Amino acid sequence: MSPSLQAPLAILGRLCLVAIFALSALSNKIPNFAKVAQQMASVGIPFPTVALAGAIVFLLVGSVLVAIGYRARFGALLLLLFLIPATYYFHAPWRAATPDETTQQMIHLLKNLGLMGAMLLIMAAGPGPGSLDERK
Repeated sequence: MSPSLQAPLAILGRLCLVAIFALSALSNKIPNFAKVAQQMASVGIPFPTVALAGAIVFLLVGSVLVAIGYRARFGALLLLLFLIPATYYFHAPWRAATPDETTQQMIHLLKNLGLMGAMLLIMAAGPGPGSLDERK
């Protein structure tokens, strides 16, 4: 690949990757805080308002760090730590009540596993070209 394309593509890739996390916090979790906390309580998450506040911080801070590539490994860790319980509590196909719900939860589970893999890759290899970490 042309070296002149590596940085723009890596930046675009990081932005695409974190869009789901940042938009989840900004368009759902923050404006619907009480409703989301109630949903978290209903699936057994302890201290749901505290957990939700923490999740929002992890989502926003992790997204910014990965997007700009500054301390991106730590940002990826925050997003990974969000994904693990979110996947377990909200996307467990083995707890689904119907075959259609099982299918939907399996799709979400696999999507989250893919995102976890991306976070592990960033943690292992760094954010790549065009990142603030690379400029050090």
